[in-house]
Amino acid sequence: MRINNEKLLVQTVDFFTPVVDDPYDFGQIAAANSLSDIYAMGAEPLFALNIAGFPIKDLPQSMLTEILQGGVDKANEAGIPIVGGHSVDDKEPKYGLVVTGEVHESQMWKNSGAQIGDCLVLTKPLGTGIIATAIKQSKASNDSINAAVTSMSILNKNAAIGLKNLDPHAVTDITGFGLLGHLAEVCKGSKLSAEVYFSELEFLPSASELAHSGIIPGGTKRNHEYLKKDVIYDSRLNITEQLLTCDAQTSGGLLISLTPQDAKTYIESIYTDAKIIGHISEKNSNLIKVT
Repeated sequence: MRINNEKLLVQTVDFFTPVVDDPYDFGQIAAANSLSDIYAMGAEPLFALNIAGFPIKDLPQSMLTEILQGGVDKANEAGIPIVGGHSVDDKEPKYGLVVTGEVHESQMWKNSGAQIGDCLVLTKPLGTGIIATAIKQSKASNDSINAAVTSMSILNKNAAIGLKNLDPHAVTDITGFGLLGHLAEVCKGSKLSAEVYFSELEFLPSASELAHSGIIPGGTKRNHEYLKKDVIYDSRLNITEQLLTCDAQTSGGLLISLTPQDAKTYIESIYTDAKIIGHISEKNSNLIKVT
């Protein structure tokens, strides 16, 4: 929504059921995930509202307090207040934020506008969907849980700040549609195709092993099925490796389309956790090729 000749107001909302057991961690992850769209647009968050569902008669109120405290602490890290919100009595806990931000129109990033020859840069490892499913089945190790919680709790704030002095052609955040689902949106919006290098994809500890043992989220399977007409996989990649590229993420990283020089600058001297995982190419019969 336009505020004046230069500034736009942007708003996003997201909430979901717990992906980890610890209430405070859940609150932090849900808040970081809710803020992610604002950062992916190149905008600055201004304030947020809580959205919560909680079975107040079945679980102790202290758990809700911890969830909300996790959200408050993550909002404080983002430099914004949570000014209110709404809660309902629900059978299963749910939490998230409505976030309002602002951006100069000339500086807003879109998930379109990628250019031929751009490098694709990803700022977080993949595999949170698989590990969250393993947690529900009591099959996740402490190391994998800790790594997933840490990754999901990281704001995309610094990853976005590092782009401010560069010229990103397209930016999106990786959430429920998975890496390839969100990349497909970039390709469609840009009317181009992309190639992803499987060997360059980074996965959270044990994510690949868990996937090969059969722990695959339903959302990941749906992503893979939905994309089958748009994606061609190298014949050396088995079905589990294909599913890993489609894993439904919670609070994933930013996927950025940059010139090769800007991509090199970004990953070598600005945001060293990022990796080049592919490139943009001319439009062809398949939106995405995974090699």
